[in-house]
Amino acid sequence: MATESTEKNVLVGVIGGSGLYHLDNLTLIEEVNPETPWGYPSSSIKICALPSGTKVAFLARHGNGHTLSPSAVPSRANIAALKSLGIRAILAFSAVGSLREEIRPGDFALPTQIIDRTKGIRPASFFEGTTIVAHTAFGDPFANKFVHWLEDRVRKVLEAQGNGVKLHTGKCIICMEGPQFSTRAESKMYRMWGADLINMSVLPEAKLAREAELSYALIATATDYDSWREEEGAVTAAEVFKTLTTNAETSRVVAATILDELHSAALEGDILTEEVGSMKYSIMPRSEKQKDEDREKLSYVLPEYFSS
Repeated sequence: MATESTEKNVLVGVIGGSGLYHLDNLTLIEEVNPETPWGYPSSSIKICALPSGTKVAFLARHGNGHTLSPSAVPSRANIAALKSLGIRAILAFSAVGSLREEIRPGDFALPTQIIDRTKGIRPASFFEGTTIVAHTAFGDPFANKFVHWLEDRVRKVLEAQGNGVKLHTGKCIICMEGPQFSTRAESKMYRMWGADLINMSVLPEAKLAREAELSYALIATATDYDSWREEEGAVTAAEVFKTLTTNAETSRVVAATILDELHSAALEGDILTEEVGSMKYSIMPRSEKQKDEDREKLSYVLPEYFSS
């Protein structure tokens, strides 16, 4: 599992979503492309240094040039590759639709709950297809300590920007399959369910991060009002792109401002304590029916439980 990058003390991984294909003020140290038991990640992972010398890893969720639709993103390979580099905390960014009037296009949000509306197309577990069964606790789908740590820091960055962008916290995000946007009926139904945001990428990413015992938080950037507003046209890609560039620029400012401090927090470890050891009682007891090759495969992401 250990690599040269692990020795360089890379503890924080950033996953960039639509429009966020690079970070600013970083010096590229190396690019790595680990082959995991679940294939290669969406793109090579860039190991970069901040001006302070702090190192972070950056992965483009949809590939270089945005070549992967949400359903085709190799999330298992992405999370496994980051874990193999020694990453302990993942800060993910994603463009989202807003299901609430107060969450305006351009605003940011830190969700704390998820509703799953994917359709079983995406492999959602490292244990899938193996002889080993695990039932992972997912009642709180994001790392609560990590999310709370982010709240004040992200809000201060947005306020310092002075462009009126607000941060919304404690929100529920619904993850749909796509690649089509919602119908108006679906959009209204999601509002009735209590969802505040909608995207196509947070799952299975968050589930896999939990299985890998990594702290995971999502910074959601609103691009549109989805399709629930009858007085407006249905959401289109062209409408999304209008806000996407501005949101990506703001996301880069947020990342550049907080990554140093996040690395220090990850080094201290307190904001990461919830996830460490969380799989211990989720994995069914070892039996003679479990195949050695499956245990070896799972040792890539969970060496604490499956290394010989």
